[in-house]
Amino acid sequence: MAEKVDVLICGSGSAGLCAATWLARHGIPCKILERREGPMTMGQADGVQCRTVEIFESFGVGEELLRESYHVLEVVFWADDSGSGVIRRTGKTADTQPGLSHQPHVILNQARINMLLIELMKKFNNQEIDYGYTVKDVQVDSQLSGDPEAYPVKVTAEKDGKVESFEAKYALACDGAHSTVRKALGYTMIGDSTDAVWGVMDMVPRTDFPDIRKKSTIRSRAGNLLIIPREGDSYGLTRFYIELPTGTKAKDVRLEDLQGAAKKILSQYEIDFVETVWWSAYAIGQRHADFFHKDHRVFLAGDACHTHSPKAGQGMNVSLQDGYNMGWKLASVLKGLARPSLLETYVLERQKVAIDLINFDRYFAKLFSSQGDASPQEFQEGFIKSGKYTAGLTAKYDESPITSDTGLSKELSPNIAIGMRLPSAQVVRFCDSKPMQLAASLKSDGRWRVIAFVGDLSEPQNMAALKEIGDYLGSDESPLQTFRLKGGDADSLIEPILVGYGNRHDVELAQVPECFYPVTGKNHIRDLHKIFFDDESYNKGHGHVYEHLGIRPDKGAIVIVRPDQYVSAVFSLDGYSRIGAFFEGFMIPQERPEPLAGSKL
Repeated sequence: MAEKVDVLICGSGSAGLCAATWLARHGIPCKILERREGPMTMGQADGVQCRTVEIFESFGVGEELLRESYHVLEVVFWADDSGSGVIRRTGKTADTQPGLSHQPHVILNQARINMLLIELMKKFNNQEIDYGYTVKDVQVDSQLSGDPEAYPVKVTAEKDGKVESFEAKYALACDGAHSTVRKALGYTMIGDSTDAVWGVMDMVPRTDFPDIRKKSTIRSRAGNLLIIPREGDSYGLTRFYIELPTGTKAKDVRLEDLQGAAKKILSQYEIDFVETVWWSAYAIGQRHADFFHKDHRVFLAGDACHTHSPKAGQGMNVSLQDGYNMGWKLASVLKGLARPSLLETYVLERQKVAIDLINFDRYFAKLFSSQGDASPQEFQEGFIKSGKYTAGLTAKYDESPITSDTGLSKELSPNIAIGMRLPSAQVVRFCDSKPMQLAASLKSDGRWRVIAFVGDLSEPQNMAALKEIGDYLGSDESPLQTFRLKGGDADSLIEPILVGYGNRHDVELAQVPECFYPVTGKNHIRDLHKIFFDDESYNKGHGHVYEHLGIRPDKGAIVIVRPDQYVSAVFSLDGYSRIGAFFEGFMIPQERPEPLAGSKL
């Protein structure tokens, strides 16, 4: 008999683990089949972009990630700009330009990144990985795919010589660049490859090169080199990406070739390679799958649907964010909270991201190549210009039921882009005067947020608008009530958040509608942690979040934010009734809970 599962994930790489973490967060078990005999021990993708750090923060493990990693704070540019064969420092810049993200770009072994997700899965739902399984075949019964309760995906896998069968409602192909699932579906990778060959090695260098513990780019007549320090300050582990001579075949490259090429590029400095932990050579190629799904029941993610060069540090990040995009959507559909059509937005959103990635990688690889004609100044300018992309902050999702451009965002909040992640800035929490990032309140717990930026409450019209919004969100007709989880609190699926402007000490809690501090939890006490002000804190200055987002204090705005922190819509304060219509476009109304005895919901 085939084992029936709601979700079967093929592969336990970054994409599969992030999707599984979301499912575990919602209490939904899944089957994860991994061909390796145990967890990854040595990762090859180690750059963790700002957006990925934000995601780990939202899952509650950002501090662990930051504590263990190398923080990339500055990039140094070296070049032979005189043609003399001598390289010199030609410039330096902040690795992440100010204002892009409240989190840094860091370096941490992919094996540790994966383990943080594995630990989260166990914490949330005791989710395990089934190791030693080789997926052999995947088929989809298209006639059953229209029935949301059916198990149309048939997966065959082998372990210890024994063939096992599985039937799944949904499957994710997270099984890498040579994906068995992709091949079984008859899909192919489209794109091209170049003759350029690069080598990469993680090693401990003994050298007098002065910037060995900074991210450095070196362009010389002998070739190009990218230096990325690794975590562990005292150990000195460092990664070198090395451009190899034209005509090199990746399969013929030896470790001695990489070491020799690096020594030529750094010829004016002494360098010995004390210990080499890992090395490889690869030809640059940029490809993406011709299809990203089968009947919206099997979805491709990660390297199974996009491959490219590693120098921009995007591979693990984009893959992880594929799983991050899919996980909460699958959970919403399987829990009966949203219509199955929600899953169509995964393809709409992540296929575009993959194609953008391929196009960017072509540009970035050419920028690094010695065959390019960029001067040192042009190279530095191009590198800085690419910073927002390499930080992971340029993904913009197109119009869909969950991304609705009302045409008001440019007027009400010009620095908030519909379909992009909500920028963060410091706010002050009202209940305890704690200064914190607004993003810290947007946890990855599956909830949508309705953030009311009500402006300066000393303005009578803003205080009146706040009361009207509160009356609506606190009413029986509110989407908070219509879609709240069965037996859940009033904020169990849609959480209202208030961000005021100005002196918080001039406002009393009684002036704030109770929907912004509802009765919650087993003890039925009011949650006072949803009210913030754009105000001066006692010890960390002013965050100026209204200015950062472009919201006028005299006008305000209502911003709907998805569970993955991307902005769905912006409404005016008097357009609050449109909130319900927005959620009705894709959510399924839930049974109304019975009021708690003696409590005010």
